Amino acid sequence: MNLARSTYYYQKRRALLAAEKDRGDADLKDKIDEIQVEFPYYGYRMIHHELERRGHLVNEKRIRRVQRKFGLFAMRLRKFIRTTDSNHRHRVYPNLLKNRASVSALDEVWVSDITYVRIDTGFVFVAIVMDLCSRKVVGYGISKNIDRELTLAALDMAIESRKPDVGLIHHSDREVQYACDDYIELMSEWKMRPSMSRSGNPYDNAYMESFMKTLKYNEIYLNHSLLTG
Repeated sequence: MNLARSTYYYQKRRALLAAEKDRGDADLKDKIDEIQVEFPYYGYRMIHHELERRGHLVNEKRIRRVQRKFGLFAMRLRKFIRTTDSNHRHRVYPNLLKNRASVSALDEVWVSDITYVRIDTGFVFVAIVMDLCSRKVVGYGISKNIDRELTLAALDMAIESRKPDVGLIHHSDREVQYACDDYIELMSEWKMRPSMSRSGNPYDNAYMESFMKTLKYNEIYLNHSLLTG
């Protein structure tokens, strides 16, 4: 056949290596599938982290290649619904957390925010009050209406469960639901110090942004996909 022996063995070895690579890719695909069943919104970086946590050392470049090969892409975000209305007549308070290095005690700082959750018949709004030291939710409210009753329900629950001391900092965005008279009056009754994020700066309330993302991606959206899928 006018074929050198070395060429024959090289081609055979290349075929074996290709088959081994395909088997390895298939094994990795199964591992990525397992992770995406639990965490359908994870991108390749979070998948890489989760694989390491489970004892599988795989570099990010290979993860991305296998995802492209088998079409293993994260689910897309839902359509955005506006929850912020900072154009109101109420007083806007300064950001008391801007130069604060850390929080070392419970009920020293509470952070609050509003998000929305899709359900089969539409969506509901959720207001959260979280203790910044422990990162524990101390109060929440759920309603189909995004109004002061929603945020007041969350704050009422937090106060009832924690009975905070004088001087607690309550930090939120500039939404009218947090700046309205009823909400400020309730904080005043408990001698809380209002604090609000700067306009157009989501990093001022980054802890709540992070919590809301975790809540929606890894619990609500995941459980909905499992129930409906």
